[in-house]
Amino acid sequence: MSSITAAMVKELRDRTGLAMMECKKALTEAAGDIELAIDNLRKSGQAKAAKKAGNIAADGAIVIEQVDNKAIVLEVNCQTDFVAKDENFANFSKKVAAAALAANEIDPAKIAELKLEDGQTVEEARIALVQKIGENIQIRRAQIIEGDNLAVYKHGLKIGVVVSYAGDAETGKGLAMHVAAFNPVAVSAEQVPADLVAKEKEIAEAKAQESGKPANIIEKMVTGSIEKFLNEVALDRQQYVIDNDKKVADVLKSTGTTVTQFIRFEVGEGIEKKAELSFAEEVAAAQAAAK
Repeated sequence: MSSITAAMVKELRDRTGLAMMECKKALTEAAGDIELAIDNLRKSGQAKAAKKAGNIAADGAIVIEQVDNKAIVLEVNCQTDFVAKDENFANFSKKVAAAALAANEIDPAKIAELKLEDGQTVEEARIALVQKIGENIQIRRAQIIEGDNLAVYKHGLKIGVVVSYAGDAETGKGLAMHVAAFNPVAVSAEQVPADLVAKEKEIAEAKAQESGKPANIIEKMVTGSIEKFLNEVALDRQQYVIDNDKKVADVLKSTGTTVTQFIRFEVGEGIEKKAELSFAEEVAAAQAAAK
């Protein structure tokens, strides 16, 4: 039997879109013959699932599973909102989240190798679901959060939040809703990532320089812009969603509540969706191609 090299696995993966483990298994069964491996995959239906892998999966659902003081937030993508609401998709997503939380695993590649209760791996179940539903389905990302108190909030299927806090339970629930609505990037201004602040400062400086004002005025303009930015992205500086007359910091102080960390996932963040042509545009494009 021919030895299976990394280059062979990569070639099969590039040609089918399947996971590395599936490609290696197919090559082993085909004694290293790539063409035979592809034929076998087509016969088993896996190649059909692989073809779907080229489609952009920018819809989907955020799933949250919690056990005691630990929770996982998982994003599973599909192509359409219709499938995101499908019971089979929902059941698959819930099972994956439970398995990942039990294994304390957040790497999508490693989650794919986990076993589900029925003995299938997550990847095997994913492929079977793609074949059944007919859309590309991908496990995109996951994050685990722990804390003595966890507040969970879901906004439909698209946004999921978990806040780790100490103090008042009602405030914890309100903060989870607030994070869903206002999308802060950190608990406090001091915790806002330095690269985000640096980027904002660079933009502010460029705009200020265009004003032609003296250096001391430009410095004040930049400082003001950075403060405005921090007020928008730091949780404790934001206006509280439940009472706009108060800042979150005021609510935390008055209720004796502190926030350790939070997770906020929104479906499709950072995924570039393919622009869909209208019917008129499709007709125009077809007529242009026929000329």
